[in-house]
Amino acid sequence: MENYIVSARKYRPMTFDTVVGQEALTTTLMNSIKTGHLAHAYLFCGPRGVGKTTCARIFAKTINCLNPKESGEACDECESCKAFNENRSLNIHELDAASNNSVDDIRVLIEQTRIPPQVGKYKVFIIDEVHMLSSQAFNAFLKTLEEPPHYVIFILATTEKHKLLPTILSRCQIYDFNRMSVNGIIGHLQNVANKEGVNAEQAALNVIAQKADGGMRDALSIFDQVNAYCQGNITYKQTIANLNVLDYDYYFKLVDCFIGNRVSEIMMIFNEILNNGFEGGHFIVGLNSHLRNLLMSKDAQTLTLIDSNEEVRQRYAQQAAKCKPEFLYAAIRRCTDCDINYKISQNKRLLVEITLIEIAQDAQEDHP
Repeated sequence: MENYIVSARKYRPMTFDTVVGQEALTTTLMNSIKTGHLAHAYLFCGPRGVGKTTCARIFAKTINCLNPKESGEACDECESCKAFNENRSLNIHELDAASNNSVDDIRVLIEQTRIPPQVGKYKVFIIDEVHMLSSQAFNAFLKTLEEPPHYVIFILATTEKHKLLPTILSRCQIYDFNRMSVNGIIGHLQNVANKEGVNAEQAALNVIAQKADGGMRDALSIFDQVNAYCQGNITYKQTIANLNVLDYDYYFKLVDCFIGNRVSEIMMIFNEILNNGFEGGHFIVGLNSHLRNLLMSKDAQTLTLIDSNEEVRQRYAQQAAKCKPEFLYAAIRRCTDCDINYKISQNKRLLVEITLIEIAQDAQEDHP
């Protein structure tokens, strides 16, 4: 049986131009390589799964390329590039600070910096989750970080920049990685689906992108999970069933019921949602997001602030036309209050039901 490789590894970028969603950073890094203006220490920070370690590896590979392209990318043909692609490069050292955070680990790393590179110009040390280093390890590392040998470059990566000492921050060039946009994730997932011969509905990919919360690695992992469930034909209905996501059709129906003052129908829809295994607090947060999106849909300018595909945006725009801003303001306030009080409420179901009834009453006041 052929060895299976998860999509997050199989489609991991190997060049700067294949990195998704970080164009400003990759352009800056490529320009610094082309001009030879390299710092001795970099700090890559941002949410998980957005390409920090990937860009660090590509950067390490590119600065050691013996025949770089005019664009600034690595050639992928020289001995240094081949060694990197085959995971046998002696110029690139990675340390996971989450599990190697002691003074002794840092001292071993410092000893390695004294050995010059055998192939290529630089030895690159990538320290992932650097905020996990102990304070003693940080102190042992400071002097080497400030004045390393001329052939050494440090790339530190972290999801929690605020935990780093100011003395570390002041010694690094800092690159803040962006959270991936929903449309950017959808576009990349569509490319992966095409390469894998998988049929995927845009609405399904939108759900996966929303669930990933800005992380491309998470999106690819979820894509693999859903694809295993759907067997190569990813549909919206199967995706929400597999991921236990509440169908946004419920929210569209509820708002129509609010406007029509159909309280009995509202109660039955909420009961159906609970019977399907969804928790009331999760539902009220989703309803609040839906109301926020309706508010954004009232203006063509703010319509672009909705992280969704074009088909769903049009549905929001059509429903928003039926709602007055005053009703949406009041409904959002009620959902927010319900969310705040939900954890401490003794009767959570009743709290949500009263909130839904009050929203329906607000809708009548604004729709005489």
